[in-house]
Amino acid sequence: MADIQTILGNNFLRQRSDLFVAAGVIVAVLMFVIPLPAVLLDAFMSLNFVFSLLVILITLYTHRALDFSIFPTLLLIATVFGLALNVSSTRLILSQGAEFEGRLVRAFGTFVVGDEELVGLVIGLIIFTIIIVVQVVVITKGATRVAEVAARFTLDSLPVKQMAIEAEYNAGAVTEEEANKKKEELQREADFYGAMDGAAKFVSGNVKAGIFITVLNIMGGMIVGMTLLGEPFELALQTYVSLTVGDGLVTQFPALLISTATGLIVTRAVGDGAFGTDVSTQFARYPKVYWVATIFLVAVSFLPGFPWYVLLPLAGLTSLLAFHLGKRRLEEERAQERAKEPPREKSEQQPDPSNVAPLDPISLELGYGLVPLVDKDQGAELLERVTRIRRETALDLGLVVPRIRIIDNMRLEPSEYTIKIRGTHVGSGVIRLNHYLCINPGGEREEIPGERTRDPAFGLPALWVTEEYRERAERAGYTVVDAPSIIATHLTEVIKRHAAEILGRQECRTLLDGLKKDYPAVVEEAQANLSLGEIQKVLQGLLKEQVSIRNMVTILETLADYATITKDTAFLIEKVRQALGRQICQQYADDGTLYVLTIEPAFEQRLIDNKMDTPTGPVAALKPEAQRAWITSLTNSVHAVQQQGMLPVVLCSESARPLVRSSTVRDIPDLVVLSVPEIASDVRVESVGEVRVEGAA
Repeated sequence: MADIQTILGNNFLRQRSDLFVAAGVIVAVLMFVIPLPAVLLDAFMSLNFVFSLLVILITLYTHRALDFSIFPTLLLIATVFGLALNVSSTRLILSQGAEFEGRLVRAFGTFVVGDEELVGLVIGLIIFTIIIVVQVVVITKGATRVAEVAARFTLDSLPVKQMAIEAEYNAGAVTEEEANKKKEELQREADFYGAMDGAAKFVSGNVKAGIFITVLNIMGGMIVGMTLLGEPFELALQTYVSLTVGDGLVTQFPALLISTATGLIVTRAVGDGAFGTDVSTQFARYPKVYWVATIFLVAVSFLPGFPWYVLLPLAGLTSLLAFHLGKRRLEEERAQERAKEPPREKSEQQPDPSNVAPLDPISLELGYGLVPLVDKDQGAELLERVTRIRRETALDLGLVVPRIRIIDNMRLEPSEYTIKIRGTHVGSGVIRLNHYLCINPGGEREEIPGERTRDPAFGLPALWVTEEYRERAERAGYTVVDAPSIIATHLTEVIKRHAAEILGRQECRTLLDGLKKDYPAVVEEAQANLSLGEIQKVLQGLLKEQVSIRNMVTILETLADYATITKDTAFLIEKVRQALGRQICQQYADDGTLYVLTIEPAFEQRLIDNKMDTPTGPVAALKPEAQRAWITSLTNSVHAVQQQGMLPVVLCSESARPLVRSSTVRDIPDLVVLSVPEIASDVRVESVGEVRVEGAA
């Protein structure tokens, strides 16, 4: 029962906290105009003491400044509340004079001023002035400056830190949720220091207002006491100066704690614990300094006139501290050495497989000279382009590309980059920074001064030119690209060519799980007849020929239809291609027309007759001389079609299509081969030639 009551009480306080805060702020503002009785004034002043003490203690125990993010708002509330108390006490002091009943104000006034009349008044005013000067000149001014600098540097470093988080996300070091959380924390930190820059002005303004109120209190009290109440000069001076000093100390002492807390929170660097923990840790790092301090204290104690009875005990304390810290440091070093020693029982330790990091699905390694390409401070856009590549590949091929890890590799040449898939090299190139790559798309072009090279993505002839010749190259008809575009284009082509390798079982499972949310029946029926590996092989077969797998619903429905007949991967791939026929035709059609090359029927039948089934699919087992003649004839026909400005597509029967593809994939990897059932009814087909194989008999 008690636990239930505690929970209900906590919920009530939590739900009513906003109401309590709002009521407190309104009361603080009303105190400027509504007179308070002395008892209530004492209660509010005590509350102000406790509040300021709690604030400075929380600041000392806070690990990071951002953990006390409400501090700027509390600073404003504390300032308004302190000034309201000052105004209320001033009203009572001026109106009641010697009859003033505020116990806290009188206690502070008596404690500081004392009973020595004029001497006590002077001492009290001096102490009050010292507190004000320390607060204004030392603490408040320094805290304000630190807050201003911290705000400026935090805002200036925000883009760099965000770029670093984006790089970690692209490299796969953090998840999207973690990256968003880090960015949100960075923004909160910038907002906090920006707010502290302005909130620090509240403290300095509070001190100035306190000085102004104190001067007015003394002058006003003397006028009221001597003219209106008829008090003698000495009595009026003793009464109003004593009460004014007491009032100033009661209100300025909490303000001093608040301003100290302000200085602490803006100067607090990132640490592993609270301020006290960091002090004890960092002061214990160097035992030698305490020995030096001990020697210094002993030497000074023997000088004439110095208090040896104070210095020698202090030297003994520092020597004891140095001894214990040195002993603890030695034990820690021995423990570290023992940890580094190999186990005596086993001469060789077996590596833990769980600690071996798996290879990155895709990685882009840069020489140190190309690191500026991923530095946003230098205007680099490569990170954004890599993110865009992943998104565009998902739209074009339906393949969710894993995060691409970008790292610097000191083993590479400074201007070299390499692309790897699961740790295996698949592409590389050399970049000339501050140069442009001018690619000749074909034909005769004007000679441009530059360094001859080849485009790393497609192997086309190209030139490296400087900014000076960029416009001239563009006018001459060259395709001019900058360094980030070269790498981005090369990376895109590598992903397209190796899409089948990138699609592993885990990626396939992710695709199916995502589709299952909207099409559970389709996914369940396909998985009931085919294993995950068999579905993966079909999808890989499509990706090998640049067929998008984005239409997963049609793919799975087709697999479910034919999987009950056979589980032959090659057969299933052909049936899925036919179901995606319209999509495939639109990919290669030019204005609704598909320009095709056909194969002479005799040789097409020969390919079918020489079919051989292998674990990786059917192949055409032609004799070497027949294979060479076939490739030569096909290459000549493809080149002739390309010279006419058309994309050559080889059209054959359904039985011959996988054989044509497998027999040409090594020599003509980008050849497009379609079967007759794949042609959509609304696509026009125009034959531009027939491949005749001479001497292949």
